[in-house]
Formats: sequence, structure tokens, C-alpha cells
Amino acid sequence: MSKQLLIGNEAVARGLYEAGLRVASSYPGTPSTEITECIAKYDDVYSEWAPNEKVAMEVAAGAAIAGARSFCGMKHVGLNVAADPLFTASYTGINAGMVIAVADDPGMHSSQNEQDSRHYAKASKLMMLEPSDSEECLQFAKRALALSEQFDAPVILRLTTRVAHSRSLAEVGEREEIDLKPYTKDPMKYVMMPGMAIKKHVVVEQRILDQVAWAETTDLNREEMYNTDIGVITSGITYTYAKEALGEGASYLKLGCVYPLPVERIRAFAAKCKKVYVLEELDPFLEEHCRQNGIAVIGKEAFTLQGEYSQSLIKKVILGQEDASVATDLEIPARPPVLCAGCPHRGLFYALKKLNVFVSGDIGCYTLGALAPLAMIDTCICMGASVSALHGRNKADEANAKKSVAVIGDSTFMHSGVTGLIDIAYNQSNSTVIILDNSITGMTGHQDNPTTGKTIKGDPTTAVSLELLAKAVGIDRVRVVDPYNLEECERVIREEVEADEPSVVISRRPCALLKYVKHKPPMHVDADKCVGCKMCMKIGCPAISMKDKKSVIDFTQCVGCAVCSQLCKFGAIKEGDAK
Repeated sequence: MSKQLLIGNEAVARGLYEAGLRVASSYPGTPSTEITECIAKYDDVYSEWAPNEKVAMEVAAGAAIAGARSFCGMKHVGLNVAADPLFTASYTGINAGMVIAVADDPGMHSSQNEQDSRHYAKASKLMMLEPSDSEECLQFAKRALALSEQFDAPVILRLTTRVAHSRSLAEVGEREEIDLKPYTKDPMKYVMMPGMAIKKHVVVEQRILDQVAWAETTDLNREEMYNTDIGVITSGITYTYAKEALGEGASYLKLGCVYPLPVERIRAFAAKCKKVYVLEELDPFLEEHCRQNGIAVIGKEAFTLQGEYSQSLIKKVILGQEDASVATDLEIPARPPVLCAGCPHRGLFYALKKLNVFVSGDIGCYTLGALAPLAMIDTCICMGASVSALHGRNKADEANAKKSVAVIGDSTFMHSGVTGLIDIAYNQSNSTVIILDNSITGMTGHQDNPTTGKTIKGDPTTAVSLELLAKAVGIDRVRVVDPYNLEECERVIREEVEADEPSVVISRRPCALLKYVKHKPPMHVDADKCVGCKMCMKIGCPAISMKDKKSVIDFTQCVGCAVCSQLCKFGAIKEGDAK
């Protein structure tokens, strides 16, 4: 045994590895991505990036039924995509242990909503554990596999951004080799036709009762008794905040299992305390359980349904104490997120801006195209929605079909954009879909996907051809453009939106941050020719700024893409270093 400083995601991966994990399948999504990236470092475990979360969960379920301890991981919105197999796996049960990690994102640091995944545990009737630090991430992951086998059902491990990405010490041990469990043919267990499923529902309800009884005594739920004037019922990262804010000035019931929840254990704890608070981020999940069982608590009426908690918030609400604030008299400018210097999406969005079209957007780096000065994303709903939402828009308003496009990344297209494109082809809407092929899954940290020709371990594999795929589903018009070529982008997109049939434009240029991309020397500005018109500023490149009413290019950021030079009518922006 040794102690290592690990982020929560890394600790989850280590715990699964030590517990004999054999198969891992996930789709990258912040803040969950590093779990599977870390698992991929262990050669004893088969790991993969799946096209989407639904596929990942089905892979894990298939492996578990075959007798291998398995795992799938995703962020909270990914669990929406995987909900179909989630609910049915609750009925079929498993053979070997199966763990589903879901990472919620209170505060929406990298997400389009702030949903609380604990509701999925209750709705699917599956046990959910919630660690509060890296040591618990490791231990809870190991326990989750064992509990999955004990109760013959998948177990959900819930993390939040702060637990997933914060570092703390965790005790690392050796791997336990777990033999493949024998598979026995059992259609009554694994084939969920109505006649079988109705009988399995009885099993599921009894399993919940058994788990509630287990929750009353498990060491995953524990009391810490200090000052009983204040009692705190909590879980996950809010337990850590509460301990730091209140110390021994309160007593704690820390719930490591957040579903199913005990009743008598909570009631007994509350009876020992004069005033009881429920501390939990997002929805009043624990609070509602307490109230339903007649346990008087203070919860969301004193706190908030939005965003993250903090030590200072807890002190202010419970103790009435204000933390000393740190202030500065400096005027610090806002720094909104921006597309990187040399990002291939920038040129494409500029061409769209000139064409003044409606842009149905999607999830990825390119969603930043919604911000000024490009400001060219009109909608963003969820993964893959750009394509199908464009189809719906154009069916509803056919007169303006030639004034709208969809943009979607290569990884997102493989995730859930393909089916929307099939809908366009099958139901014949006059829609133009632009696939932003930057040769990687960019937003979550450069993970490979089915179009890149590499597996999670970097091994060569089949690469899906976007051109052939588009043609195979019925799109006859397929064009490829280089987004660094503004004239080409504008011309091709204009031709495709004017066409009287569906079309696909592939905007192809690798992400500027990929290690294998060789950049040209940085551009420079000839100050004698620059008139300060600020035309080059309209593409929103962070390498370009104004100084003394002249354009200036930061050579440390510029990658020589030359998009800005195409905008300068005075020939002031030139390739290569200034002489």
C-alpha cells in the first residue's frame, strides 16, 4: 500500500482497476473524461471510446452479462443518452459487477444544463454511491463492483466537478484478478419481453427493500457526533465544505449511499440534534426524503437550487458569519472564452457571417461561435440536435430553408448527428449540414473518435469516411472545403444552400492544438500599410489586438493560418516574421 495524490477521476479508475475490472467503454464528457483515460493506461483492462453513451452502457452491460466486471462513464447529460439501457439493465440485472459513473456539473462549468443525476437512480431503481474525496472515489469504486454483484444490478457512482477534478491523497493497492464468471443461458432473466419483464419488476422492488435495509447499517453512511446544537445531513463535496466551515461545531450524518436512503438511521440522527440542516447541491433530493418521512429539516428554503455551495455560504447561512473578502482596486477586464488562435472553425464562421444565415448549432468547441464578434450560432440544444433541429426548422418554414445551415463537429456527428442526417435524407428537407471536421474530439481534450483512425490507446483502426457515410445515407451533394480559405468556404456554402436538395459540406482542417500539426511562421503587420480599419478584428482571433490605432499580431499565439490576411484590403498583414 502507498498513498498518492490523485484527482477523483484518477482514483475511480484506480479503484476499478484494483477490483479486477476487465472492460471499460465510455464517451468523453467533462467532468468525467479522465476516468476512462486513466483506465486506458492499464493494459489488463480492455478500454474504448464508444460513439456515444448509449453504446457505451450497452457494451458494459454485455460484458457484465458475459461474466466480466465492467464500467461505463459519462457526464450528467450523457446519462440522458444512455437512459434506455439504464432502465432495462435494472430489470435484467448483471452477472459480473457493473459500475456506471456519472459526473454532474453544478455551476455548469462545461455543460448546457445543471441537472441532478440522483433522480436517475431513483427512477431506474438502482443504487447510487457518492464519494466526497479521492480516497472515497477509489474505495467506493471497489465497493460499487462488489455491491453490484451482491444485489445483481448495476451500481451508479455519482461525482461532481469538484470531486472529479480536485486532488487529495488516496491509498493505492494491488490489483485483484477476478476470473470471468460463467454465463448461464437464462431468457427469463436477460430477455425483457413483456412476459419476462413484468416478473422482473417484482424482483426490482424487492431489491430496493433489501437495499434500504442494507443502507440502515452500512459503513458507507456514518455519523460524526460533535456539537449537537447543529446537525448536518449531507453527502459528496458538500460534506467536505460543511466540515471545513463548521468543524466540530456541528454533528454530521454523511451519506455515502444517496439511493436508496435509510429512514430510521436519519430519524435517529435528527433526534439527537436541536436543529438539522440538509446540505446538498442542486435539487432537494435528500431533503424531500427527510420530509416525506416526517423528519424536520432546514434545506433549500435557506440555501439555493442553483450552482455550487461553498464554505463561506455555509458559514453565512448556518452561523451568520461573513468571511472576510479580498478586493482589489484594479479594473480587470472580462475574459470570455474564445476560439483558439488558428482554430479552423473561425474561418468557417466568418464565411457564414457574410452569408447571413441562420445557424443551428451543436455541442463542441465551435459553440463558441455564438459569441461576439462572430456571433453566428442561433441555437444549441444537445448533442446531435443541430442536424435534426435544422430539419424541423426547414419543414416548418420551407420559404427560408435556403437561409439556414447546421454546424456539427466530427465526433458529435458520430455521436448522434448521423440519425438526424438520415432523417433529412429520408424525409427530404432542403437542408445544408456543415460537418466541422477538426480530426479529433476537441472540447473534452483531444480524444480520438471513430473518424480519426486511432483507438483510445492510439492503435490504428478503421476510420469512418464522413464523405462515404453521408452518401450512404442518401445525401448526393457532398463537398469538402478548407476553412482557412475564406473565398472557397463562402462560395461552396452559397452554392449548397441554394441547391434544391439536401447537402453536406465538410469543413476539414485539423485542430490547431494537435501535436502533429505543423504551423507556418507567425504573421506580422506592416505598420506603414495598416490604416487601423479593424477589419482583422472581426474574426475574433486572440492573437490580434490594436495598439496605437494599428493592428498588432502576437507572434507567441499566431500559427500562421493567414485567415486575417484575407480580410486586409491594404496588404498590411504578411506571412513570416517582420524584417
